[in-house]
Amino acid sequence: MSCCPGTRDLNRLPMIDISNIHKTYITGNNKLHVLKGINLKIEAGEMISVMGASGSGKSTLLNILGILDNHDHGEYLLNGIKIEHLNERKAAQLRNKYLGFVFQSFNLVSFKNAAENVALPLYYQNVKRKKRNAIAMEYLDRMGLKEWAHHLPNELSGGQKQRVAIARALIGKPKVILADEPTGALDSVTSQEVMDILTEINKNENITMLIVTHELDISRRTQKTIRITDGMITEIVKNEKIVMNVMS
Repeated sequence: MSCCPGTRDLNRLPMIDISNIHKTYITGNNKLHVLKGINLKIEAGEMISVMGASGSGKSTLLNILGILDNHDHGEYLLNGIKIEHLNERKAAQLRNKYLGFVFQSFNLVSFKNAAENVALPLYYQNVKRKKRNAIAMEYLDRMGLKEWAHHLPNELSGGQKQRVAIARALIGKPKVILADEPTGALDSVTSQEVMDILTEINKNENITMLIVTHELDISRRTQKTIRITDGMITEIVKNEKIVMNVMS
């Protein structure tokens, strides 16, 4: 793995730069070619949504960008770092340094309270318990959940759980937040409240965001919408204007 981009100016590099990414899953004698040559550049501070039908490859793309899965062919650069053939220890280090995750199902640890869930990334960064708990309380306070810090996930509403998940994603000060259907389990009002939070974070903290969604009203709140069809990017839409249409 190349750890350093050499003499190139990191400030001018895309935060995410993928070229000709392919991914195939093999089960027995069956091969499923999920990603078929994805090319994408996302600049630092951009807020992007990804849309596509079930099975189109959008979640596979998110997993590769999140260093949770490996691509078969092509090149992936994360802030200038080549992501390729990483062992789990190095992959975990890069995830902890660069990435925060928000999921549809929240992925909170059921037996840990809100504060403990938020503090988890700092545990993996070897931050002392007292300090990480204090920082977790600060992030819960930002989410309006300080009074719920000692409640377990099953004592929280869907919107509260997602705010806990966002606080957990933020606490490690990531450069990129990857959100997989972050409003998929929420009602329309709560969905917009969550998007308000994500938009504010993107604007005020310049954190790059990639949001997978099925919901058009959610995608319209991002700067660009990338549409994936059958493992290929077929369209990029900006402010309701098509800036690339591969199918035309």
